[in-house]
Amino acid sequence: MNNLNQIGLDAQKSTEMVEKLNDLLANLQIFYMNVRGFHWNIRGEKFFELHQKFEDLYDDLLDKVDEIAERVRIFGHTPIHAFSEYLNMAQIKEVKNLSDGRSCVQSIVDSLKIILEKEHAIMKLSAEMNDEGTSAILSQFISEHEKLLWMYSAFLNL
Repeated sequence: MNNLNQIGLDAQKSTEMVEKLNDLLANLQIFYMNVRGFHWNIRGEKFFELHQKFEDLYDDLLDKVDEIAERVRIFGHTPIHAFSEYLNMAQIKEVKNLSDGRSCVQSIVDSLKIILEKEHAIMKLSAEMNDEGTSAILSQFISEHEKLLWMYSAFLNL
């Protein structure tokens, strides 16, 4: 018989899931801080449009950070929570002093691609371990992030 965790999922696979969730958490946190900086520092002809879009995005990212951290807790683990851990773990790197709209949006497009790659890997593992809870969360995240990628790419005429 398999060794199950507190929510009835394979304990070994759950540990792997927590590692992937913490990795996503680190990337979301860096992405959040980057977008917050874009919001604060944006300048130029698209200021009003992008300032609001960046605020909408970072508000949404903050909610997703919280949901992922709580999912890690549901697995009985502690989510990473030191900024130094985020910086060391994240594939997304911190971006400093960007103020032109196109560069900010390009950074968002690049970050969304990384986030989606990580979300797809989590979805694959959640299917393997019959983890419907994580699957439901990530399914919604993927749908939203794919749409954002399309919209921000359209802004850049990509």
